[in-house]
Amino acid sequence: MTARGTLFRETMRGRVRLAGEAADRPVRLDLLARCDGLLLPHRTTRARLTGRVRIAGRADDPRITGELEISPLARRRIRYRLGFDLEGRRLLLDGWKSVSATRPLTSLTVLPYTLYEDGAPVGAGTLRFPLVTGLLPFLAGFRFPRAPRPDAGPHLAPRWDGTPGRTEVWYTTLTDPASGSGLWLHHEVVAPHDGTPAYAHGWAALFPKDGPPAHARFGPTPWTGPADGFTAGDTRIAPGHLTGSAGPFTWALTEQPQGPPLHTFPRWSWRRPRLPAAHMLPATRAHYSGTVRHAGGELRITAAPGASARIYGHGNARRWAWLHADLGGGDVLEIVAAVPHRRGLDRLPPLVFLRLYRDGRTWPRRAERTAVGWAGAGRFRADIGLPRWRVRGRAGLRRITVTVTQPPDATLALGYTDPDGSTAVCRNSERADADIHLERWWGHWRPEAAWRLSGTAHAEVGDR
Repeated sequence: MTARGTLFRETMRGRVRLAGEAADRPVRLDLLARCDGLLLPHRTTRARLTGRVRIAGRADDPRITGELEISPLARRRIRYRLGFDLEGRRLLLDGWKSVSATRPLTSLTVLPYTLYEDGAPVGAGTLRFPLVTGLLPFLAGFRFPRAPRPDAGPHLAPRWDGTPGRTEVWYTTLTDPASGSGLWLHHEVVAPHDGTPAYAHGWAALFPKDGPPAHARFGPTPWTGPADGFTAGDTRIAPGHLTGSAGPFTWALTEQPQGPPLHTFPRWSWRRPRLPAAHMLPATRAHYSGTVRHAGGELRITAAPGASARIYGHGNARRWAWLHADLGGGDVLEIVAAVPHRRGLDRLPPLVFLRLYRDGRTWPRRAERTAVGWAGAGRFRADIGLPRWRVRGRAGLRRITVTVTQPPDATLALGYTDPDGSTAVCRNSERADADIHLERWWGHWRPEAAWRLSGTAHAEVGDR
């Protein structure tokens, strides 16, 4: 039986006086709180905070993180502690609402706080929850999603059944938060069309923040078909572990899934491979820890955000683009836009499969919606190119625009060989930028959320 968590949104506005300034500045705080269990007022509950802080003329940080202590009866307080960036400085906002039985509305809606830098106070202010305009949206925004225990293991087992003309891929991408480096581990099985034995191969690629990408290949070796993952020589994928070597690279990483599976293509296409290819993530996101040794030294990784993905199909598309964007707070955007390589289908514009996992829910609800569109909603469209490509579209009452930039000096070109012997080239960057704008229809289009990723998006464009 899975437990239920709690998540809710809160917006507060107020003023702040920064050290050295003579006047207050307007400030706005938009927060998303996530609790692993149900929120019960007679207990002390801790929640993870993500969101955005805006200080007029000084700061606009959309990736704040922190902790919320909710203890209205046991400790008579609701305490907020969150970190954000102010012009390159890391500040801590610390404050609490002191719950009072004699002033219940004031005590639950007014948040006095202090700003700290390296433990020293550098500002103070007060935030207020707008009771008249904010109460109904606040109550309507409560969600109680089930929190399944992440288990990516069943999706790592090989799918190939011995049929010629198939390819199968396991790949992992991550961003090391300490160094800013990106890592790409690619593992592939190719079963040629002519019936010759299947072989396994792949590569490791490192995208350092302060230098050009480097890579090395491993294999090919005969495919032995392990039951639980991938094996090629000393390179192996098993539930929770990735190990291997390629040229000067060696790696030993642990993987901790952080969410449920995410099917980028329709779920049925993974169970019944009738499309040219199918793509899915065993977990929406994961944390990676361990070491990666390379020609330039050693990279020690701790709780690096990233994800692993799976592909099964007939080979590479004629043209494609891919994005994995960790949006913070457990939210993820995954995009595959592709023109099929099959005769007849190769004249179509790119088909877009877009999955936004946000607040424990996936939008659009069905993966087919972004590829074909219906009920008056047009198909999602992709403009594929380099160094910039874009996807935009509408489903239901929401529409999204995604712009991806792959810096040329942080993009690596690598070749693929399909089961039929044809070749393709992918241009990959694990240090890409992404601007994402989500809007909702309320009589007219209004901004609902926005994310800006700088050097932490994982992206690729490929062609023939």
